[in-house]
Amino acid sequence: MKARLVTFGLVEIDGQTYDRDVLVEGGRVSPRHKKASKPQRDRYGHTPLTAAEPLPWRCRRMIIGTGAEGRLPVAPDVVEEARRRGVELLVLPTADACARLSAADVEETAAVLHVTC
Repeated sequence: MKARLVTFGLVEIDGQTYDRDVLVEGGRVSPRHKKASKPQRDRYGHTPLTAAEPLPWRCRRMIIGTGAEGRLPVAPDVVEEARRRGVELLVLPTADACARLSAADVEETAAVLHVTC
């Protein structure tokens, strides 16, 4: 799977471009549904990634792309849930996350990629 941050607000995965946050699991790409995390927005100044969202937990490693400038907040409950499930968590700016995803085994690795901030 080839992934790259094209520019602020745009990521490309296997030749398909996306202008919104995405989840990658089992080689499939789907939109991120962040509604469940929106109540935490005031606390973080930005809608964070929380365990209340439907995250791609069926993996051994989850790569979280925190945006072009690395500003997506990752709530402590995501870190705790990853620990509880035995999932290795890599939290990186999205360009770096895309590079790691491109080199990863798609059967063992999932991703959450934030395309802005």
